[in-house]
Amino acid sequence: MDLEKRPDQQVAHPATPTRPVAPAQPVAPAQADGCLAVAIRIPVRIVVLVLVVPVRLLWDALAVCGRFLHRTVLRPVGRGIGALLTWLCKAVFVWPWVGLWRYVLVPVGKGLGWLGRGLFVIPAMWLYARVLTPIGHGIAWLGRVLLVIPATWLCTRVLTPIGRALLVGLGWLGKAVFVWPWVGLWRYVVVPVGIAIAWLVRTLIVVPVVWLYKAVLTPVGHGVTTLLRWIFVVPLVALWRWVLAPTGRAIAVVAREIADAFGHAWRIAGHISLAVGRFLGTLLRWIFVEPVRWAYRTVLTPVGHVIRDVLWNPVAAAARAVGRTTRRALTSARDTVRQTRADVRRMLFGAPREAIPVARREPDTPDTRTLGNSTTALMKD
Repeated sequence: MDLEKRPDQQVAHPATPTRPVAPAQPVAPAQADGCLAVAIRIPVRIVVLVLVVPVRLLWDALAVCGRFLHRTVLRPVGRGIGALLTWLCKAVFVWPWVGLWRYVLVPVGKGLGWLGRGLFVIPAMWLYARVLTPIGHGIAWLGRVLLVIPATWLCTRVLTPIGRALLVGLGWLGKAVFVWPWVGLWRYVVVPVGIAIAWLVRTLIVVPVVWLYKAVLTPVGHGVTTLLRWIFVVPLVALWRWVLAPTGRAIAVVAREIADAFGHAWRIAGHISLAVGRFLGTLLRWIFVEPVRWAYRTVLTPVGHVIRDVLWNPVAAAARAVGRTTRRALTSARDTVRQTRADVRRMLFGAPREAIPVARREPDTPDTRTLGNSTTALMKD
């Protein structure tokens, strides 16, 4: 028995979802270039490459110099000038006004505010709360009793019915005088006269004009249009289709190939410039940088260490010792001179008087003075 299933008889597992296969997208064929483009492409690219390579080398050299100048000169100078201008602007325009606001205007404003509040706000609030508010409540109650309630009763009981009656009578009178006569005039006079005038205009003017347009002007217009088409349009179309369009396509192909050649030449010149720059950099590094590094590492560094350990450190230690000795000698001489001057003054003028201690009114203890611990003369027992 054949226990193995052939590929065409295998069944997918029911728990495994089958993913639908997307149909393959048709690949668009590459656009074929014309013979004119193929014929002018290689020579134009060669000529353009020869012309563009020196320009690209010069451009890359100028770009490197400009970046070096910007990084080493222009940026630090610009930052220094910016910091100086910022400090000057703050010193001239910001700090004086800040000091004026903080130490002059704010204290003066607070004082004026406190003074105005004490002189005007608090008396005005008291006057409003204690005097004007009761008076206003009394005037409002009196006006309501004497004016509002009688006026409301008069409007509700007398004026409203009279107004409604007058409104009904005036509405009927206005319709009788202004609406009904004009409606009758429009319906029985203006509309029939307008219909008659419209029929007369249609019969005498519109119908002859329509016949003249269809029978005379339309054939004449078609003939003039056909004549102008064969005289002007057809030659212009032929000139455009058979002369100007092919010439424009050829010029466009040449211009496109020249532009593509410039693009390719610029990219190739960039690779050439990069290779030349790397070669020059490596050459300069092996000619100047590596010998200087080797000399610094193998010659100057050991010599510097020897000079530091053999000459500089002992000389510096000796100089420090001499300085300490000199400072001690100067201190001793200064103390001696001071003592000698004091002895001479004592021999000439005598010894100074000693200060007599005087009893102080305030206690010497650092504790603060309170009502229970007073040291004044008035509060002593």
